[in-house]
Formats: sequence, C-alpha cells, structure tokens
Amino acid sequence: MTETLTGTNRSAGVAYTQLLADDSHPVPEYLLRDSPIEEGEPTLVPVERYTSREWHDLEVEKIWKRVWQMACHEDDIPDVGDYLRYDVASLSFLVVRTAEEEFKAYYNACLHRGRMLRQEDGKRARDLRCAYHGWTWNLDGSLKEIPCQWDFPYVNTDEVSLPEVKVARWGGFVFINPDPDAEPFEDFVGDLADHFTLLPYEKRYKEAHVAKVLRCNWKVAQEAFMEAYHVVATHPQILAGICDANSKYDVFGNYARAITPNGVPSPHLSNVPQEEPLPDTSAFKMRHPLTNAIYDTQPDSTVLVTHPDGRSGVFTAGGTWVSGDLGDADPHMCQWLAGKQLEADDEYWNNRRGNGASEDDGDDIPADDIAAESAADELDKRMEQLGLVGDGPTGSVREIGAAAMRDGLRPVLGDLVDSVPDAELNDSIYFTLFPNFHPWGSFNRIVYRFRPNGNNPDESIMECLYLAPYPLDGERPPAAPIHWIDVDDDWTEASELGMLARVFNQDTYNLPRVQLGLHATKWDHVQFGNYGETKIRHFHKLLEAWMARE
Repeated sequence: MTETLTGTNRSAGVAYTQLLADDSHPVPEYLLRDSPIEEGEPTLVPVERYTSREWHDLEVEKIWKRVWQMACHEDDIPDVGDYLRYDVASLSFLVVRTAEEEFKAYYNACLHRGRMLRQEDGKRARDLRCAYHGWTWNLDGSLKEIPCQWDFPYVNTDEVSLPEVKVARWGGFVFINPDPDAEPFEDFVGDLADHFTLLPYEKRYKEAHVAKVLRCNWKVAQEAFMEAYHVVATHPQILAGICDANSKYDVFGNYARAITPNGVPSPHLSNVPQEEPLPDTSAFKMRHPLTNAIYDTQPDSTVLVTHPDGRSGVFTAGGTWVSGDLGDADPHMCQWLAGKQLEADDEYWNNRRGNGASEDDGDDIPADDIAAESAADELDKRMEQLGLVGDGPTGSVREIGAAAMRDGLRPVLGDLVDSVPDAELNDSIYFTLFPNFHPWGSFNRIVYRFRPNGNNPDESIMECLYLAPYPLDGERPPAAPIHWIDVDDDWTEASELGMLARVFNQDTYNLPRVQLGLHATKWDHVQFGNYGETKIRHFHKLLEAWMARE
C-alpha cells in the first residue's frame, strides 16, 4: 500500500477543488462550499459508548426521547387512515396520515391498560381501536368510544386524547420528536435542502426499501457508512475508480457532508507496480490492486490466490485458508469474487459447474454478459480505451461517465439533466443529519437510517432506501414495501439493491467483528482520524452535547 502522507490534511493526488474546476458544466454554489471541521484535540471515544446498557439507556432518555428523527416516508402511508409503526429502542410510535396533507404521531399505547394500539402497519383505518378491550380513538387522536363507559365515571373524555409527539416534513420524509419543548424542526435541519435543488427529494418516489438487523451497536453500523477511509481495505476491488483518500468533508450545524470523487484512481495506487492486464475478462478473476496477487474463483466457490512471488493457496469465500503454501488472503476480495452472487451471476456459475456448459466454456463468456462486473473493471476499460491508464489526465473519464448518466436520466428528467455538472452525476455525496439519517446528495438514490434494535446495545437495524426520480409530467409510482431480511441472510436476498447488495456484504462482514472486538479490547477508547473521519468526529461532538443536556 502506498503511504499518502503529505504533511497536510489531504492525501497526495488530485484535489476535489481541481475536479470541480475541470468540470464540463457549471458547478453550483453548494458543491463549492468549504466548511471543514475545526481543528482540536483528537477524538477519543469511550468503548462503553458502544457496549454499555447504561449508556444505551441514557441515549434513550437524552437522544431518542428528545431529538428530531426520521420516522417514515410519506409514500409509506399514502392514503388517509394509513398508519406506520415506528420503533426505536424501547419506544414505539404510530405515524398516521390524518388528512391528505396532514400527519400526526402518537405514542403506540392504549390509555386503558397500555396494550400497543397497533403491532403492524395498516391501511385506511377510520379509527384506532385497541384490540384488548375496545377503547377507540379517532384519527385525530380524540376519544371516540369507551365500552361500558359507565364503569369509568372518573374519566374525563376531554382529557384522554392520544398523546401526540411533534411532527415535521422534509423531502417527503416524516420526522417526529417526542420532546414537547423541542426546537423547531426548521432550525434543527438548517439549510440541508439547499444541497438538493436540482432534484429535491419531493420529486422522487420510494423505489426500494430494505431493512436488516445487524449484530453491532447502531453507532458502529452507521460509522461504517460515514467515511471513505475503509475503502482501501474493505472494498479493494473499486480502488481503480474511486479517489477515496481525497474525499472532501464538511460540517454544517447538525449535519455533515462527505464527497468522494469517482472516475479517478485511488492515491493508494500511485506507486503500485502496474502489471499486464489479465488475459481473460471474467469478473470472477481479478488482480488485487494493491498486492498484484491474482484471485481466481473456482467452480466449488473457493478462491485460488496466486502471489507475484509464485506462492499460491486456496481459500474459502470468507478468506479462510484451505490449502497451499500461501497462508493469507484478503477476505474482502475472496468474498467479492466467491461470495453469494446475484441471480444473473448464479446462472453463470451454474453453467461453469456443468449445468449446460463446461468449465472451459464459462471462461469464454464475455464480461458484458456478467452482471457482477465491478466498477473498477469498468473504469479500467474506459481508461484503456481512451489511453488514460496510469497517471494521465482523468477529466474525460469523468465526462464520459456523466454523459452516460445524463442519457439514462433524460427520458425521466428531460432537459433538466443538461444543467447537471459531472460531479453530481459521478461522485458519492453523502450527508449525515444527526443522529441517524443519511441521505445521499444529487442524483444518487441512496438513503440510510440506523437505529437500536430494542434495548440490546449489541444489535441495530440498518435500512437502505432507494429514492428514485420519476417523469416530471408522470404519475407518482407506488412505494416499495419494506423488505426485511433476517439477521443471518445474505444481502443478495434483496436483489432490488443490485450491486450494492454485494458491497453491503463487504461492509457488514466487518461490523459484528467490530462489536466483538470492542468487548475484547484492552483499550478503553477508540480513535478517529482528524480529517478522513470528520463526519464521525462531528457526530460524536453533537452526541456529547446532547448527552450533557439537563
């Protein structure tokens, strides 16, 4: 691996400001904004913040009972009377569409004996009736009926409306806050909407929504998606097409932003010897971009790894040694090449394993026919076609990528795409609004949410939503339902996520091992880089401020 230390808070290589200056289209002001985190003491976070039930309980009291938090998308409850159950830690709320443009949220408990009013989401209710004894409330929260009301002479019906929590809307999302004294949502969210002027979230629909329980604390989970520092080790297959170590980080009040350039090689590759391209084009055989070892997937789902010095070994899809004189392999490369594939890839391997083709036939399948071909392979092809392999100029590669995106979006967005700069079509622009809402910027569909799974500090819920544009003059498509996959299920069970499902497998391979390591570590803290982990540092600064409130 190439050390990228330069004596500054940036790695060697192209700066993002230079990429913006070279953009083929005018760049909007919000991309040019520069607001780095203030320099200060290193961010050292106590381990107990991730492992302690006592800390978890404090978070419930100081954060989840008092902060603005995304509860659902408006598309989840499109009709009057629709309701959705939103749970976080031990708390449960009902978000209800009470009129065409009105939403309310209530504590999800009957005021008689405390039974949950609703244990599942529902459609077009006319009232909210408790299934235990039949106490019933109107959609607006006012009391409708108490069976045998004569037996409760002490109950003042005007005082038993369902307790409400504050509700706000942003970008098609419904936010709630249980604190009656909470600051206005507009003050809390600040000018986040200014970063979404070309394609606001209001002009998108919920194309996909996948949820999964992870065996790690919710902060461990979301921190894995708040920086590009992990790419060099966790996603090596994309290093040829992502300028990970030159990401730009900014903080703005209660939210932070990261911009990771794509279509530009990683600075970590700058001094790695360039080997000849592999003779075959299979997406299941790759050269490791840092070590130049060749990883070749076998029909039995093992990986043959051959080091440049001639040593070789066979490893499982998880990187466990099976045989050979090479004893170590990159588990993420093994997982990428031999882990569970998407449906199109399974068809490829059925052929290679003898169901319709021989092993030799499989090697002749063109790369374009293999759905799992990586972004790094695509970039290598484009750069080679343009004579841009190595340290040459990269602007035209980004232009080609942006042009392809414009062509793809034009049937949906029309001439609007002509005003979009290359940066917004190429780059990963990802925000975090405290505490757990992660919308991606510009024309990327991704939105994340992370939250505790009940009262277990060692488990969390991760959700990925795709918010996609639809024709400006067309009808809004129906929202995708939430697709829950089990804690031990592979992300590829959520085929609607496409290639991102396989990337998630690499990310979440680390997370339970982080949680176990936090319980095992001798150190009493974890530490974060001053710049590359800016968003995490900003999050913990805000978290500490909230936890210190009376």
